[in-house]
Amino acid sequence: MRKPNAVRNLYGHVMQEIGQRIVSGKVQPGDVLPREEALAESLQVSRTALREAMKVLSAKGLIESRAGVGARVLEERFWNQLDADVLAWRCASMPTDAFVDKLVEMREIIEPAAAAAAARRRTDAQLADIASAYDAMAASQTLDEWAEADLRFHEAVLHATGNELLSSLFSVIDTALGTFFVLSARNASNFRYSLPHHQKVLEAIRRKQPQVAHKSMLAMIADSQANLRRSRGRARK
Repeated sequence: MRKPNAVRNLYGHVMQEIGQRIVSGKVQPGDVLPREEALAESLQVSRTALREAMKVLSAKGLIESRAGVGARVLEERFWNQLDADVLAWRCASMPTDAFVDKLVEMREIIEPAAAAAAARRRTDAQLADIASAYDAMAASQTLDEWAEADLRFHEAVLHATGNELLSSLFSVIDTALGTFFVLSARNASNFRYSLPHHQKVLEAIRRKQPQVAHKSMLAMIADSQANLRRSRGRARK
């Protein structure tokens, strides 16, 4: 008898496989997936594991199952776009220019306001967390180290708002932000190019200057977007 953990691991693998196919566009909205027996055989899993995976994909808004029809892929507008797996699948299939622009827009709406709130409300301990992440960015020797510290910095700023809803939001969008940070840094001549912007945000929060923190974070995001646009232009030449 197969153990429960083994079944969970299997349906997790199946969910990842089918989810990536859908989000990457290999399977199009409106397409009907192969019937259960054929799909389970092609993926070399049990029908039990396949059913569990399909339930999760349905909950994420990627598919709907109908008796006599099977599982049909839903249009993108029905997907749970902030689901951690859906975001990860989009990022894994190399974000399109349009998706990156949407990420920038999301950051412009959330992060400057969060920086301003952090400047008003931060505690000494929260400021220390932001400063620690900044120091790790300054000391980073590789792109991976930079990206990890960059994520810590932005997470610490959201946490310093004192708003648990904003803090929870980071756990949802961290994959997308991490991908954005790596793309931005990778396309710069020096992956630490945005360190001065981070320092300005840190200092504004340290000095409890909400307007300066807001302006500095907005400038950081605009600079990252400009860097990515320059790299797109070079790639198309």
